[in-house]
Amino acid sequence: MAGEIFDRLVALLTDAKAKFRVIEHAAEGKSEAISAIRGNRPDQAAKAMVLDVRGGGGGKRPVLAILPGSRKLDFAAVAALFEARKCGFASPETAQELTGCVMGAVPPFALNPALSIVVEQDLLANDTLFFNAGRLDRSMELDTKDWIAVAKPRVARIAARA
Repeated sequence: MAGEIFDRLVALLTDAKAKFRVIEHAAEGKSEAISAIRGNRPDQAAKAMVLDVRGGGGGKRPVLAILPGSRKLDFAAVAALFEARKCGFASPETAQELTGCVMGAVPPFALNPALSIVVEQDLLANDTLFFNAGRLDRSMELDTKDWIAVAKPRVARIAARA
């Protein structure tokens, strides 16, 4: 399944004429470690997390939150953004079912229409983004403007203050 997600990403970005490159490396899913392997700053890494947002008018819904690799999520900010009572991590099983990826390999794209996508606006200050591309042994570097055009994320302040 991981190869399928990687192939879908390559096709999606190629069709969009996005500027990207594939980086092959040893399998790694932790933000700090993979940034060191790829040679990017942790704040250039697009860390993707599947969340369960619950309560309020929308019931329960899955959200894909994208943060700089060096930052932590502000759960209350995400809950407020979606007018929900609570926000927490989706179970690993739910996250894998929704994304087709193991934890640490989830790319910053909502390839499943059930997922809403939101990004921390500070991440967009980078010219390019780095992320695991559906596999723990494949990453991509992608032009940030191309990512915005293809992913169409909602932009907000969702990272906890340091």
